Amino acid sequence: MSGTGTGKEFEIVREFEVDASPAEVWDALTTGAAGWLRPLRYEPREGGAAPSGGTVTCWDPPHRLTARVEDPDRVPGQTLNQLDHTVEPRNGGRRSWVRYVRSGVFTGDRDAQYDAVAKHTDFRLHTLCEYLAHFKGRPAVHSAITGPPASAAPDAFVRLGRALALPDDASEGARVRVRTPGEPLDAVIDFRSRYFLGLRADDSLHRFFGRNHFGLPVTVSVHDFGAHADGKRTELAWQDWLDHLYG
Repeated sequence: MSGTGTGKEFEIVREFEVDASPAEVWDALTTGAAGWLRPLRYEPREGGAAPSGGTVTCWDPPHRLTARVEDPDRVPGQTLNQLDHTVEPRNGGRRSWVRYVRSGVFTGDRDAQYDAVAKHTDFRLHTLCEYLAHFKGRPAVHSAITGPPASAAPDAFVRLGRALALPDDASEGARVRVRTPGEPLDAVIDFRSRYFLGLRADDSLHRFFGRNHFGLPVTVSVHDFGAHADGKRTELAWQDWLDHLYG
């Protein structure tokens, strides 16, 4: 795409269907985002406040949500970031078609940035689909943990998989028992690539990000739907686990 100022424009488009009504998808994008991304707050009107210091440019529930960030300090590596969601009913409103568009202007190596953002987008949207399929409407406590600098090493994500006692040949759909802080976790592998790992348990989604492939530390995200979820305790336990693994 053409350059703009000192940066280069980009656009990432994804379309998919989910077993959820447009209203349920809308709730997941706005008030329920802790269940698949992170807690988000939107002021429910055009011109209202949006996450990361952005502005709502379209608020049309449950069909269209667009937010734009123009503060480069809020989105590293970009001078502009826009997220646009279109939701349409399918099968009499029992299902939904979703069109997701992320666009903006990169300020660094466009090819490398595009690759990283596109891969993260696919994993994030997969997690949205997992949430809608298995946990929609359930309140969640979100925890996000970043590994120490040593977790940016080339082999860091492989080491994480082995520390979880995850078989190297275990693929998506496999039921596994993994070694996590506290009790072992019985889960289904819902996503696995060299960059990301998703585990779905009865009351949680665990997301592992091999950001070492992009020059950054490994991160872990937990979406806990349990009745006694404690985000702070979860963060402390996983931080200790990562610090020991990479220490």
